[in-house]
Amino acid sequence: SFLSPKVEGKAKGKLQKQVCGVVLEHFEEQYTAELGDAWSRVRSVVLTSPSCWQHALLLNRFSPCPELEQSLAGQGYQPAFPAALPYLPAALKCFLRRIPGRFPGQRHQAGRLKDYYLLNAASLLPVLALQVKDGEAVLDVCAAPGGKAVAILQCAWPGRFHCNEYDDLRSRWLEQTMESFIPEPLINLVMVSQLDGRHIGDLKPELYDKVLVDAPCSNDRSWLFSSDPHQATLRLLQRKELSCLQFQLLRSAIKALRPGGSLVYSTCTLSRAENSDVINLILNSCSNIIPVDISEMAKAVSQEFTFFGGMQQHELLVLPEKGRAWGPMYVAKLKKI
Repeated sequence: SFLSPKVEGKAKGKLQKQVCGVVLEHFEEQYTAELGDAWSRVRSVVLTSPSCWQHALLLNRFSPCPELEQSLAGQGYQPAFPAALPYLPAALKCFLRRIPGRFPGQRHQAGRLKDYYLLNAASLLPVLALQVKDGEAVLDVCAAPGGKAVAILQCAWPGRFHCNEYDDLRSRWLEQTMESFIPEPLINLVMVSQLDGRHIGDLKPELYDKVLVDAPCSNDRSWLFSSDPHQATLRLLQRKELSCLQFQLLRSAIKALRPGGSLVYSTCTLSRAENSDVINLILNSCSNIIPVDISEMAKAVSQEFTFFGGMQQHELLVLPEKGRAWGPMYVAKLKKI
C-alpha cells in the first residue's frame, strides 16, 4: 500500500532538485546563530532530504476501521503517544513509525467520511497542550487546512467550535476537510468563518474557554522547496512582517478568551523572531496573561520528539531528526487571569 520504490525515487528526485539556494543561505545564517550545532543536524539530515520525512496517521473516531489498525500494526506502526501524558483522550488515536515513507492519502468523496488524516505528528502537540474538554467553547483562529480542528474533535465535543480562516481558498479547503471527517449532526456545531483574525477579539470578546492560534509563519519545510527564486526572495523580505501579524493575532485571541481560559500559540518554523520573541512581547505587554508550564507534556513525549534545549517552561520547540523527522513545531501556552 506504500509508494513503490520507483515512484518514491521519482518524487524524491523531483523535490531534491527544488531546494532553493536563496532560502537555504538565509536559513544557514539565521539558524546557525540561533540553534548552534543543532541546526547542522536538522538541515543535513532532515530539512533538505524529503526522503527522510515521516507521516503519522490520525485515525478518525467517527469512521472506526479496526482492520486499518491491524494493518498498521503489521506494517510497523505504533501508537504515537504514551499513556503518561497529562492529557490524552482515549478517542485520540495516532500511529507512527520510525521508517520514512508516505501512507496513501484518501480522496475527498462527498457524503463519505475518511478513515484517517495524514500529518506531521508534531502538529498534534498544540492540540494536546490545549487540553479541550467536552462542552467548552473553542476558537481556532487560523484553522485551515483543518488538521488541528479535526484533532480537537477527536479529543472532545466542544459546546461551541468556531473555526476561522481568512484566506478564501484555504477556507474552502477547511470546509472540505470538515466534510471529510466530521459526521452530519456534529458538523452543525462547527461554525466556519472568514474573519480577519486580527479583529476576532473585538467582534467576539471573552467568548471562548480555549483558543488555538496556529499562526501563519515562514514554514521552513515548504519555503526550502520554493521552485521560484523570485517568490522565495519576496517571502524572505516579507518575513520580518510576520512577527507583527502574529503578535496582532495573539492580542486579538486574548481579547476573545474568557478570564480563566487558556490559549496555545504554535508555528511550524524554527525562527526565534516568530516564536519566543512574539510570546515574550505578549507577556510583557499584557498584564492579564501568564505563562503555563507545559514541560510535563514535553517530558512525556520525549521518546518520540527531539526538543531544542534552553526553552522556557511554557514553550517547546520540536527539532526534526533522522528517525524522528517531526517538526519544526513551536508550541507555547498562556492563560488569561
